[in-house]
Amino acid sequence: MDAQKRAALEAAGWKVGDAADFLGLTEEEQQIIEFRLMVGRGVRRLRESHHLTQQQLAERIGSSQSRVAKIEAASIEVSLDLMLRGFFSAGGRLSDLVLSPQRPSEPKQSRSKRSRAGDRSS
Repeated sequence: MDAQKRAALEAAGWKVGDAADFLGLTEEEQQIIEFRLMVGRGVRRLRESHHLTQQQLAERIGSSQSRVAKIEAASIEVSLDLMLRGFFSAGGRLSDLVLSPQRPSEPKQSRSKRSRAGDRSS
């Protein structure tokens, strides 16, 4: 959203934010959602690059075509275990999901920890 549109909406009394703000998600919850999305997109990308149908991948993981569709959509109805089974069965590797040692991720403080830290300083 461009700055002018955002300013106009805020001037009219609207609050502007993202889905995490709307849902009140913690940093940890946001990361879980991002991970599920990353795995789901990876399953689809790998499945398509290996010219597999959803039905063929479903047979590999002992599940149904509709379940594979839910994996690819990162549905909360599908366990991370099944999502990862689909990812690996489609040709994914663990190294595709983790950061390399050359690119360590600095842990972020969650909103709840930030707010508690702020409460102590008051």
